[in-house]
Amino acid sequence: MGTTTPPRTLAEALRARGDESLAGLLRARPDLLNPVPNDITQLATRAGTRASVVRALEHLDRFALQTAEALAVAPDPAPYGTLLSLLTGDGLDDGEQRDDAGAAITTALPGALATLREQALVWGEDDRLRLVRTARELLAPSPQHPSPTGLGPTVAEATAGMSPGRLQEILAATGLSATHDPVSAVAALSSLFTDRTRMAELLDTAPVEALSVLDRLVWGPPYGEVTPNPTPPVKWLRDRGLLLPVSTRTVVLPREAALHLRAGRAHRVPEPVPPAVAAAAERDPQAVDRAAAGQAFTALATVEELLKLWNGGGPAILRAGGLSVRELKRTANALDVTEPIAAFWIELAYGAGLLASDGETDERYAPTPASDEWLDLPAEDRWTHLATAWLAATRTPGLVGGQDAKGRALSALGPELDRSAAPDVRRRVLALFAELPPGTAPDAETLLRRLRWERPLRGGPAASATGQGPAPTEGTDLRSRLALWTLNEAELLGITGRGALSAQARALLAEGEKAAAARLAPLLPEPLDHVLLQADLTAVAPGPLERPLADMLSVLADVESKGGATVYRFTPGSVRRALDAGQAATDLHAFLAAHSRTPVPQPLSYLIDDVARRHGHLRIGAAAAYVRCDDEAVLNEILADRRSTGLRLRRLAPTVLASQADPGSLLEALRDMGYAPAAESADGDVLITRAGARRTPPRTPPVPVPEGPPVPDDTLLGAAVRAIRAGDTAATAVRKEPADAPSSNAPSGALPRTTPAETLATVQAAAMTGSTVWIGYVNADGAASQRVIAPVRVEGGFVTAYDHTADEVRTYPLHRITGVAELAEDGKG
Repeated sequence: MGTTTPPRTLAEALRARGDESLAGLLRARPDLLNPVPNDITQLATRAGTRASVVRALEHLDRFALQTAEALAVAPDPAPYGTLLSLLTGDGLDDGEQRDDAGAAITTALPGALATLREQALVWGEDDRLRLVRTARELLAPSPQHPSPTGLGPTVAEATAGMSPGRLQEILAATGLSATHDPVSAVAALSSLFTDRTRMAELLDTAPVEALSVLDRLVWGPPYGEVTPNPTPPVKWLRDRGLLLPVSTRTVVLPREAALHLRAGRAHRVPEPVPPAVAAAAERDPQAVDRAAAGQAFTALATVEELLKLWNGGGPAILRAGGLSVRELKRTANALDVTEPIAAFWIELAYGAGLLASDGETDERYAPTPASDEWLDLPAEDRWTHLATAWLAATRTPGLVGGQDAKGRALSALGPELDRSAAPDVRRRVLALFAELPPGTAPDAETLLRRLRWERPLRGGPAASATGQGPAPTEGTDLRSRLALWTLNEAELLGITGRGALSAQARALLAEGEKAAAARLAPLLPEPLDHVLLQADLTAVAPGPLERPLADMLSVLADVESKGGATVYRFTPGSVRRALDAGQAATDLHAFLAAHSRTPVPQPLSYLIDDVARRHGHLRIGAAAAYVRCDDEAVLNEILADRRSTGLRLRRLAPTVLASQADPGSLLEALRDMGYAPAAESADGDVLITRAGARRTPPRTPPVPVPEGPPVPDDTLLGAAVRAIRAGDTAATAVRKEPADAPSSNAPSGALPRTTPAETLATVQAAAMTGSTVWIGYVNADGAASQRVIAPVRVEGGFVTAYDHTADEVRTYPLHRITGVAELAEDGKG
């Protein structure tokens, strides 16, 4: 049989909930699970702590928050009708609120109230709704923390400490009868302000200037400053209690009077319905998919180019972490993009685990071993890897170039770029895209307005979030900036095309990586196995190249221009680079002949042969460094060249020169002078320089910084609810006191204390009779708990029992049981 007794506390309200409702509370507020509460009372206490309540309020939408704010200024407890009237008005409208708004509020209020109840911010039946005390303290008006509603204190709160004589003067000025005590005087004044008819009659006698003063205060803030000799309109209001003193120079409009002037509404603009996301443009869905696929291909090419750029060891890491401004500019120039976009590609590669620190003494960034595996994947799988990493990343490249709270510059790959809200904002923005028809590009301003409605306390100050003041402008709060960055980054990455969500992105969000890859694959161009060689020492790649061809060509030639086709230029330096990598002239001729759809031009053949003939004629090794050449005339020419003065060369033998420069510097200097030297080992063999030799040790991608505790899964929720229920059973079980036991002053819920002999005798008796007992238990870590068990067997210093707290059979060492008590006949309490 159910009980009709209303709950007296939040704990009683939670205790009356079903398991599904408790699981919903823990899912909505996962911070309550860390650690799992011992019982319902502890759960209620934790749900009322300030940090937990603030976190719960931050996750409310605007109308649920407005409902909580209305309850904070309503009587405690408040019936449902009072709450509804605070949101819709009392029917005597001042003309600002449309009739259909009241209907929308009436329809939406049950859902908002259900949300507040589910999150344990509101409890009680509809005739006695109570806001959790901490939430009331956060949302109720006070001089230090004005209410988002713009309302001030009640008459009773504002007149606390006012002299009885002054109260009687106010009553006389308003035409009320004198009373015998301050309490009845405050009640009479409050009754006047809440009576629509009498209040209207009082205001009809007010000067026009006094009504103008009230108009400035009515929607907040309700406080105003006055001089020692106030103007007649202010004096008229103050004499009648419509302005009550807070200090010698400050007055406040009491809440009851403000509600009368507002036609009973707590908020100027209630927002029961989420703002619709408007369409900025309608496009052909197939054109959107093609545009997104083209940008996805560009994204892959850019990340690949970045990996090649840092292949032999990237830029050095700053002492404070991150990339220097100079290196970011250098990378941006190499990628032919702006610095903010370069920061995005760098952070994307880092977040995907393709770049990391090499961990050396002179720490630098370099590709990871995972980057080689990524490069071997099909193009569509490489894209889904990048897109998935972007969705989950908390690192925010849009912050690069800004400053932290201490005024320090934020650098790319720096330690201060994590923003835990970023993944949630990205997914929510894309979800709003997905709600629109395919090919529809949303309007950015309406998108931001929707996001602010869904998380008003995350989108700016509370006043702005509840309609009391201007809405946050573009870029004024982190959540809006994250949304704007998401729009730009999604377009760069190929998630969107021409401002609309692509089909492959819809598949990624709804079905996963395999479905997205399958949608993208037919839209990507097939890689080519050939180039077109031209007589001006260039090669044109009319599309993407197969990886072995692209890798070899990037060594043999320099990229001159990009676009629909890539133009490579052959130079003496690029050919020498291929020779340094171990290729012979015959290998280069064969490679070009095999991969060119046009005949190999004669100038290119001559270039290769000429560079190969001179390559390695000079040999450089370590002395500090030396140069040797079989041709003495070449060494004489070098010594006579003024550009070699800085190398401090001297002749050791007719065919050998020594230098105080290191071999690398000497090698570069001679190349700058037009020679083609080659480095050699201690054995006299030519050293082959291979690109891409530098890799970091195996690295894991950076772990996203979570926004609060993770959302628990169903298994954990089920186990937690069972544990809380069982612990509550143990905490509320009625214990049977021994007849000869003295009256105990022990607090409720204290662990039972019995001697080892009494403990053994009691559990043995319970095992024989099949009864349930209550025990205190201390585990191996020293954590104490109380449990309700049904002993099954007692032997060898252990008791095997069904543990109602854990809902399973367990074995407990008897020496860890602090005491035992029998339960009363109605042991379930």
